[in-house]
Formats: sequence, structure tokens, C-alpha cells
Amino acid sequence: MSEILDCTDPANRSGAIAAAARAVQGGSVIVLPTDTLYGIGADAFSPAAVSGLLAAKGRGRDMPVPVLVGSWTTIDGLVGHVTNDMRNLIEAFWPGGLTLIVEQAPSLAWDLGDARGTVGIRMPLHPVALELLAETGPLAVSSANRTSLPPARTVHQAHEQLGESVSVYLDGGATTLGKPSTIVDLTSAVPAVVREGAVAFETLREVVTNLTRAG
Repeated sequence: MSEILDCTDPANRSGAIAAAARAVQGGSVIVLPTDTLYGIGADAFSPAAVSGLLAAKGRGRDMPVPVLVGSWTTIDGLVGHVTNDMRNLIEAFWPGGLTLIVEQAPSLAWDLGDARGTVGIRMPLHPVALELLAETGPLAVSSANRTSLPPARTVHQAHEQLGESVSVYLDGGATTLGKPSTIVDLTSAVPAVVREGAVAFETLREVVTNLTRAG
């Protein structure tokens, strides 16, 4: 049976995060708060766990799952090459509402969907998410909703949609931004915004001046 664990009380938070970390390590799917929206997460290096995440959302492999990391330096082991644009965007906007699509390191043993050698990576600006990531390492995380339904801003909205398909729900209160992250594709010669969200296009162009909008 699913558990909803309160992380808003500091006295309970460490125990709740430990329970979620154990669930992840056991191959289960969890829900966690982030700065943008609630996310549904699983061990990024467990194909079975990622399949469970996709099944919970009712989502196919054609929409690969992004990855959340707990520190800037984690990206060095996940990508094939750290470019100047990548480093500048990370330093300016991480932790925060910016996802970067990059070419993954060829040695990585994970299966996040039909990603064709790329991965979307973000470092969230939320204490519960960061504390959990410190325990688990990189997590495959998508928005905590059934595909085509509204994203969840509270743990209860996530539970209403995902129910018993999730082992542990971490309640961190309502999310502050309430909109998805902005996504920038860094896999081509010219960086491009493929989804506008929490970080404005104009703000990004102050850091990467040749940034364009995809399509």
C-alpha cells in the first residue's frame, strides 16, 4: 500500500527521505516535490524501475524520461563532453527550472526510453529533492501525472492520478513555480529552446547569446 510521508515538518523529513530512498533502491516508483512541479521518480539505472514509471504515467518509450541530479559536478559523469554553453547555463541556472538535453556518455548503462543517445538533465531547487538525490544518486523523473492530465502541484493531486502505482509519496507542500522547466537542446551546433517554462527565453539569451527557439 502506498505511503504519503510528510516532509514539511523537519522532525519527520529525514525519516521520510530515508524511506523513499529505500523504495528507490528496491526498484519501486516514488513521488517527490521539486521547485517546478511534483515528479514521479525511479532509479535511473534500473530499466525495470523506469518501465514502472512509464507504466504509472501511461506513457510510451517514445517520450524518454529526464534525469534529476543533486549537484553540478554529477553532469561530468553523465555526458560525453561538457561544452562552454552547457557549463555557462549550469552555473547561471542550476539549481533551478532549466533542463538541458545533452549527448549522454556512451558508457552509461541505463534505458530511459527511445532517447537516441541523448538525455535531459536538471538540478532542482528544492531541499527535499536535493536531500533525496544525495541518498539515491541520479533519478529518472517525469511530471507526477497521468499522460494528458494536468501536472500535480501538490502531493494529493499526484496521488489522485497515480494511486497505488507509486510506493512512497513525499509531501513537501505546494510547489512554488507551478510550471514545468524550460528545456534547452544542446545537441546541435546552435542551442535551441524546445519548451519554454520556468526560465524565460530572454533570460537564457543573456548567457547564451546565439540561443534560438526550436522549430
